[in-house]
Amino acid sequence: MDAEDFVVPALVTLEDPPAERRACIDFLLDLAVDAGRVTDRATARDALLERESVSPTGLGHGVALPHARTEAVTAPTVAFARSDRGVDFDAPDGEPATLLVCLLAPADADEDHLAVLSRLSRSLADSAFRARLAEASSERVVVNALREAVA
Repeated sequence: MDAEDFVVPALVTLEDPPAERRACIDFLLDLAVDAGRVTDRATARDALLERESVSPTGLGHGVALPHARTEAVTAPTVAFARSDRGVDFDAPDGEPATLLVCLLAPADADEDHLAVLSRLSRSLADSAFRARLAEASSERVVVNALREAVA
C-alpha cells in the first residue's frame, strides 16, 4: 500500500481533541470512521481500548500512538490530532501527549501494521520530526510529514 493511502487529509485535524484519554481515542477513531476506513466503530473502539489496557501507548516527548488491528478496519490508516493542553497517555516521562497519532489496520495486515508502527515510532522519536508536527500551520503540512514517515 502506498504512503498516500495511509494518510489522507480527512484523517488529520489541528482541532484540539478532548483532554481525556478515552474521549481522545474516540475523537481519533471518528476521523477514521468519517473517512470511510472503519466498518464497525464499536469493534474498532474495543480493539483500541483493549490495546491501551494492555500497555499504555504514550511514547513520551509529548507523543501518543494508540494502535490496533481489527476486522472493522478496511485499510491501514493513520489519523492525527494535535492537542494544546495535552492528554495523559501514561507516557514513561509523565508528559501529556500533544501529538496524537492513531494507527488502525485490518486484522490480517500483520506486516503492514508492524512496518508502519515501526516507521512511525522511529519518526516520532526524532525531535525535528515532532517539532515539524507541533509547528505545522496546516493539515496539509502534517499529511505530508506523516506520509514521509510511513513511506
